[in-house]
Amino acid sequence: MLFGQMLTLLLVLQLAFTSLVYPALILGYMGQAAYLTKHHDFDSSYQIGYYISVPEAVRWPVLVLAIMASVVGSQAIISGTFSIINQSQALSCFPRVKVVHTSAKVHGQIYIPEINWMLMVLCIAVTVGFRDTKHMGNASGLAVITVMLVTTCLTSLVMMLCWHRPPALALAFFVFFGSIEALYFSASLTKFLDGAWVPLLLALILVAVMFVWHHTTVKKYEFDLHNKVTMEWLLALCDRLGMVRVPGIGLVYTDLTSGVPANFSRFVTNLPAFHRVLVFVCVKSVPVPRVLPAERYLVGRVGPPGHRSYRCIVRYGYRDVHQDVDSFETELVESLASFIRLDALFRCSDARSDADYERENAFTVIGSNPLRRRISYDDTHDSASSVEIRVDSPTGSSRTNTIELAAVAAPRVVKRVRFLVDPGSPDAEDKQMLEELHELCEAREAGTAFIMGHSHVKAKPGSSLLRRLAIGYGYNFLRRNCRSPDVVLRVPPASLLEVGMVYVL
Repeated sequence: MLFGQMLTLLLVLQLAFTSLVYPALILGYMGQAAYLTKHHDFDSSYQIGYYISVPEAVRWPVLVLAIMASVVGSQAIISGTFSIINQSQALSCFPRVKVVHTSAKVHGQIYIPEINWMLMVLCIAVTVGFRDTKHMGNASGLAVITVMLVTTCLTSLVMMLCWHRPPALALAFFVFFGSIEALYFSASLTKFLDGAWVPLLLALILVAVMFVWHHTTVKKYEFDLHNKVTMEWLLALCDRLGMVRVPGIGLVYTDLTSGVPANFSRFVTNLPAFHRVLVFVCVKSVPVPRVLPAERYLVGRVGPPGHRSYRCIVRYGYRDVHQDVDSFETELVESLASFIRLDALFRCSDARSDADYERENAFTVIGSNPLRRRISYDDTHDSASSVEIRVDSPTGSSRTNTIELAAVAAPRVVKRVRFLVDPGSPDAEDKQMLEELHELCEAREAGTAFIMGHSHVKAKPGSSLLRRLAIGYGYNFLRRNCRSPDVVLRVPPASLLEVGMVYVL
């Protein structure tokens, strides 16, 4: 029902813009241009170009209408700026800023305080700097017509790539609308020195910031990808250095989906100790609005089962809200426990004979895996708050092995996860699964540490001056003045462990 209403509203808006708004806008601009070409005195400086074409009888009502339209238009521009910055940040094209979701039901309603203050400062600076509505009108006119021209170009691409329309139709659309907008764009460029340079300057600054951030972020990822190590190397290093496994769960945040990141290998080389249960967490933003909770966690093993190392890919859409640390930690532990049970079921099933399936390098989508139908969830209300993982004995006896994981959840809600062992499963596999779940329980009770990299970037020797300025100063300035990853991921400072890393790009 809601989707149908939104689709109907979108269709009405498209029809209204195509049949009413756009033609009226073009006719209005053409009428003003015709009047000003014949009657306006270009040598006078006291007349306002827009209002001189309005008849005297309706000039004041038009002024009031223009003020109201500017208020509505400014609100639309502010909301659009918030949405674009949020999506650019999700795609690693803009420095991290605080995004506040103002609605609990509609996640698209957002507010970004830093961008809002910057817009206010820019508006005041432009008003005080110009002190002339003609200059501000020239700047606004060039910005508007540039947006329309860019929109026409992108719509032509969307017609071919997304709507799969014939290229001739897209070309005809571009030629018809683009030629009209190109005329207005060329006319606005004649006012470049009279205020029209402001939107172009702001656009260049924004593009430079986005390019520096995105380019350096990609280079950092390539550096991590090139310098990552294998788990076999880490296990061999553990044997040589006498590595110590301390109680608890260590969550190592990394952008890599395979291998061990270089910052963690440097950490264990200098301090040969890490947690009993190790989880490499990779938070990814996918180009969809939302990710279903059942498809959010992808869990896999890193190394042999006895090493107790896992990899978890957490996927968020660009409109998803990052969870607080308590709920995230609880769901992560539940996902690990579910993965351990699913992995045991797989090892006991006939699916292990499939040669095309590499279990050691595979990920399990916790929540939508077919084997998960063997797991039942019982939600009850109680005065305590806990997560119970119960593994029933394969025999017919009434003895049960119960592992209870303490968890922070909503008050008076108990979530029990019951794992039923297949009666035909081998005792060795059952014992290994119980032992692994017990270790996960003990590590959860010992506490969780969040291990994150604290990077410093500098250009490699011999780089050009522009590259040294962009990477050594521009990116580091943006990194120091934007939100840090631990704040974005809501990591508690008491549990945060930062590992320094110098990137030479």
